[in-house]
Amino acid sequence: MLENFKFSNFYSFAEEAEISLLVNKKPSPSYFDIDLANGTRLNKVISIIGPNGSGKTQILRPIAFLSWFISHSFLNSEPTSPIPFKPHLLTSNQSSKFELEFYIQNEQYKYQLITTPTQVEYESLHKKTSHLYSYVFIRELKNGSYQYKHQGFEFPRKLAEKIRGNVSIISAANIHDSAYATKISNYFSTYTYNINISGRENYHQGELFKSAAFFKDNPILQNKASKLLCNLDLGLSGVELVEIEATDEQGKEKKLHLPFGHHASALGSFKLPFFDESSGTQSAYVLLRRILPVLEHGGVAILDEIDNDLHPHMLPAILELFKFEHTNPHNAQILFTCHTPEILNILKKHQLYLVEKNDLFSEAWRLDQVSGLRSDDNIYAKYQAGALNAVPNI
Repeated sequence: MLENFKFSNFYSFAEEAEISLLVNKKPSPSYFDIDLANGTRLNKVISIIGPNGSGKTQILRPIAFLSWFISHSFLNSEPTSPIPFKPHLLTSNQSSKFELEFYIQNEQYKYQLITTPTQVEYESLHKKTSHLYSYVFIRELKNGSYQYKHQGFEFPRKLAEKIRGNVSIISAANIHDSAYATKISNYFSTYTYNINISGRENYHQGELFKSAAFFKDNPILQNKASKLLCNLDLGLSGVELVEIEATDEQGKEKKLHLPFGHHASALGSFKLPFFDESSGTQSAYVLLRRILPVLEHGGVAILDEIDNDLHPHMLPAILELFKFEHTNPHNAQILFTCHTPEILNILKKHQLYLVEKNDLFSEAWRLDQVSGLRSDDNIYAKYQAGALNAVPNI
């Protein structure tokens, strides 16, 4: 489970920004709470709202970047390739900083990274052993070479100090059979997101084939996706995966699966390939590919513009899945951006962030940090009236 992440000098954010899922003692309990054994309360859901170009996508990208960097950078990058992120263009000569606090079962960890796009300057993993953190490993660049120390990380110093500067020690140790590194890497493999290096992954019809292939291998989740789509009032009575013949770029034939929607009424029934369904139906099917595995096994879903192509009434139905134990048995979490202001009527102020850009610099704040904003205020009305800022200046 994710507790918080902080970052600075990353895309449109120059100063430190933080997204915290920690709930303080004041808010009354909600169905979106996670109550940990140590008395900590975490949010299951965080929504981020703001105008176009404010930095909503950029505030989600650090967590997507870090989950990739920690787990996959050793195998998925070349020795001379840059680390795939950009600092703020006005502070590009400075290092970027990242910090994550998270739980694996009942163990609490803190990961820290200071880096430029060319090399890591500092990387560490700490584990909470009492009220303080103890280091698992620390890697630091000093006078052009790396110094490394560890406690039980199962990755020897001589090898660690030779690891190239554009990858994470955890990703390298995982390849060298460190059980500790594998545990951390496996945790971040439960993160799912629709953001890549260049921003949000825009929908295209190839996503339908990817989703169909995933659901073909996971028939229980396919059945759940079918039932959910039918319940979302999309005019469907069922969803079936049909094997079709296709031709790849080399002209070779191959077999793929494509979802077909079942439609039925008193007058008869028919099936439609999803290419002929509405864009909203297609988007919902692709979205469920990212959400259902997290709900089934635990993890974090990071979704930019979750409401893209969806009717506003569908968003509350999706969030309902995260509320209760029978649909979210492992306390999965979801962080998302959206342009649906009605979300302000659904969530509480400690579950809502606003993002705004001033003079080329983005900033973000949680609504329970706003002075004078009461829990029983009409947050939607205040936002629409511009009293909370983060609205388009049109």
